[in-house]
Amino acid sequence: MRNKYGIGFFVITIIAMMLITGAYQLSFQKAKERAETKVTEEEQNAVAATPEPTVAADGQALKDDCYYLMEVNGYVVVYLSDKTTPYEYTNILYDELPASLRDEIRNGKYVEDASELYGFLENYSS
Repeated sequence: MRNKYGIGFFVITIIAMMLITGAYQLSFQKAKERAETKVTEEEQNAVAATPEPTVAADGQALKDDCYYLMEVNGYVVVYLSDKTTPYEYTNILYDELPASLRDEIRNGKYVEDASELYGFLENYSS
């Protein structure tokens, strides 16, 4: 008789564990669905708030990254694309440059990228 009660108690314990596990799985699935719905709504709100598509780029690769060479106090100075922020002060004397190059620098010589800039600096620095 004692053996019957032991088996019955064991079966009831197994059934209770299965019910608890099932209830946990249901609550977990509902919480997961609510979280996914919330994320989807946030993404839709973010898309609606963005008026135009954007493209991410590595580093500072922008078309605005250009330089201007200008004369300041008899020396050539490299400015950023805004023509007001000095990028580099050089020891290149303005008066020692060829006349055509001096005219370009007087008006602000456009240099498209860093490799072209360093090529110029390498050629004309002493």
